[in-house]
Amino acid sequence: MSPGEMSRHHRILLKPEHVDAPAEFSFPPTFSVSEIKNKQRRHLMFMKLKQEKRKQKVAMKKKKKKERDALGDKAPPKEVPKTIENQRVYDETTVNPEDEEVAFDEGTDEFSAYFNRLTNPKVLITTSDRPRGRTVRFCNQLATVIPDAHVYYRRGLALKKVIPQCIARGFTYLMVINEDRKVPNGMVLCHLPDGPTAHFKVSSVRLRKEMKRRGKDPTEHSPEVILNNFTTRLGHSMGRLFAALFPHDPQFVGRQVATFHNQRDFIFFRFHRYIFKNEKRVGIQELGPRFTLKLRSLQKGTFDSKFGEYEWVLKRHENDVCRRRFNL
Repeated sequence: MSPGEMSRHHRILLKPEHVDAPAEFSFPPTFSVSEIKNKQRRHLMFMKLKQEKRKQKVAMKKKKKKERDALGDKAPPKEVPKTIENQRVYDETTVNPEDEEVAFDEGTDEFSAYFNRLTNPKVLITTSDRPRGRTVRFCNQLATVIPDAHVYYRRGLALKKVIPQCIARGFTYLMVINEDRKVPNGMVLCHLPDGPTAHFKVSSVRLRKEMKRRGKDPTEHSPEVILNNFTTRLGHSMGRLFAALFPHDPQFVGRQVATFHNQRDFIFFRFHRYIFKNEKRVGIQELGPRFTLKLRSLQKGTFDSKFGEYEWVLKRHENDVCRRRFNL
């Protein structure tokens, strides 16, 4: 066979119509694609094998659906798929809302003044020294999400000097956004005046201009706050830490919702506006920004990197032992 005929033969093998194998084509049970030495032929057979498995899966779904329709009410309940989340290892610190000890802690912790409506949140947002444009835009957008939030530049000041100034001016939170290689990668959230201080890793930051099909810019109305899946004592503390960022009385006229969703110890933040389409249907528009938090440490009191007492610190080797063990 000449080189021209060989190249033509390869083009014929790789045509799209050859990838769509006929329905009656089947592979033997002991068939292995890796045994084929020719690269083009191996890719072709892999695509055929993948298509056949997909058809078998669809046919099995249709068969099960017909059986369930035929049985009607006598049909067995659907099997719940096994996931890491629903196979979670039970944590002894899981919070029971009716527990008297938990209720006492809530009434005496650092956030009790906020939940008793004795104080109103006031947040100062700052950055690391000499922030880049993306970090500055991220801080400005956070200030539009959190009511009564103010953005100031560090100008080389140490946090130990910033915190007394914040307390003197009536701020209840200090939020510091750190960056690495022009990208926001860390957050220090310090509750004032008595702490605690949480240190988070920040990832998957998407600003408003980077989001598709987003809604119009948020209004000045106070949003509702949704906290999902904060079940342990540590997670309960994190939920109260996030809740105290926003005013206690949401303005439902604005139809804005700030959501902190915990899944496998990753905290996903989303900011939406919901729209009433009719009496039964409701749609949502994401307003942005969006980002993901991973708790690194929780420190008692205000920020103190040298002599601070830590309540909890993330230890990688302990979490890697069991993938189904979560802290929040």
